[in-house]
Amino acid sequence: MNKVNLADKFSQIPQPWQPHIAGELNGQMVKLVKAKGDFVWHHHDHEDEMFLVVKGGFDMEFRDKTVPLREGEFIIVPRGVEHRPVAHEECWIMLFEPASTLNTGNVENARTLHELRRI
Repeated sequence: MNKVNLADKFSQIPQPWQPHIAGELNGQMVKLVKAKGDFVWHHHDHEDEMFLVVKGGFDMEFRDKTVPLREGEFIIVPRGVEHRPVAHEECWIMLFEPASTLNTGNVENARTLHELRRI
């Protein structure tokens, strides 16, 4: 049982859109990711995702609307809902999601990470 310093953990993430595992509980992963620019449109067939803004802000785009998120706010994207995170400036995001969740969901491309680094 050790405490986690988020600033220290985020300092270990060199590139945007590369989630790292910061913790694990009850089959869920606590993932940290730096975001900057556009991610890919995707959805997750079997998992809900929670995005908590630790620093900065980003827009969660859906096909019919955009939800701006700022520091201290979170959003839960239900399984099956197509979405795309967009960060105009660097943003720090904490994700809570099942261990099985692939970062690009139903899309396989250069940003897909099958194994994540633990920090």
